[in-house]
Amino acid sequence: MYNDEDLNQAVEAGIFTDDSVTTFKTHIAHLKNTSMADEENFRLITGFNDIFVVIASGLLLASIAFLGYHLSPMLGTIGVAIASWLLAEFFVVKRRMALPAIMLLLTFLGGVFATPLVNYQQPSEIPFLVAGLLSAFAAVLHWKRFRVPITVAAGVAALSSSMIAVILAVFPSAVGWVNGLLLGVGLAIFGLAMYWDASDRNRQTRSSDVAFWLHLAAAPLIVHPIFTSLGVLQGVGGVSVSLVVLGLYVLLAAISIAVDRRAIMVSALVYVIYAFSTLLETYGMVSYSFAITGLCIGATLLLLSAFWQVSRRQILKVLPAPVQGLLPDAQS
Repeated sequence: MYNDEDLNQAVEAGIFTDDSVTTFKTHIAHLKNTSMADEENFRLITGFNDIFVVIASGLLLASIAFLGYHLSPMLGTIGVAIASWLLAEFFVVKRRMALPAIMLLLTFLGGVFATPLVNYQQPSEIPFLVAGLLSAFAAVLHWKRFRVPITVAAGVAALSSSMIAVILAVFPSAVGWVNGLLLGVGLAIFGLAMYWDASDRNRQTRSSDVAFWLHLAAAPLIVHPIFTSLGVLQGVGGVSVSLVVLGLYVLLAAISIAVDRRAIMVSALVYVIYAFSTLLETYGMVSYSFAITGLCIGATLLLLSAFWQVSRRQILKVLPAPVQGLLPDAQS
């Protein structure tokens, strides 16, 4: 198994030429009747050995955390972070295994984030702030060494969560503004994702993989506050609320199609299904509400997937030229 990054490195090593790789990618895109940018490729598993290594690493790290914690809580978290880094030196740098790279990055940052917190019994803003800043710095070091695409998203998420925790600790009354804070963080991460996307419009380098994980992190932070404010999951229903939910989902779908990222649509899906299932139950379709909703939405999404590039062309036409210049081209 290989990805675009592997092909680019093969070109740098002189194994292939730029023209041959471009011709190969064009051929594959033609066979799939889609563009390479549209595929949203990211490498997760190169083989079952990835799963084997993840299980073994999980057992080892859990044991280190357990034994270290009983000697000293901080020793357990530091031990997990150090062990995760050392394991990555072999399985990421030498073996280039995708799933272990993600797992070891998360355990490394988890150990770093937990280290300032384990000795505090009561929540305090200072340890959370230190944990966030320390995790962000650790993510930078990890990125410079291993270049795992999820690193940027994980570091930003750790820093954002600690900042929100500090705000709530310093200003308890701000708990009523949590949805606004989450939405602001989500939009900021979305902007960062678009920055990485704009640097690789053809989706051929590691920048595209970084953007993928940033979009995945931003999507729920954007979607959840919007739909929660409508009371969708709190039982607030009716035709008007359902229509508003549908309108918002169409808007989010248009944005998702325009930027050629499906994460926003997937994150909002549960709210749409719940809202319309509740609406059907209100009108007596208790037994079939979920099935009917799933049938309609599932068929619509499959139809959209089949005509994704057609939809993109129509949406891109109405966008300003400067905005189009930041987005992947739609296939003809």
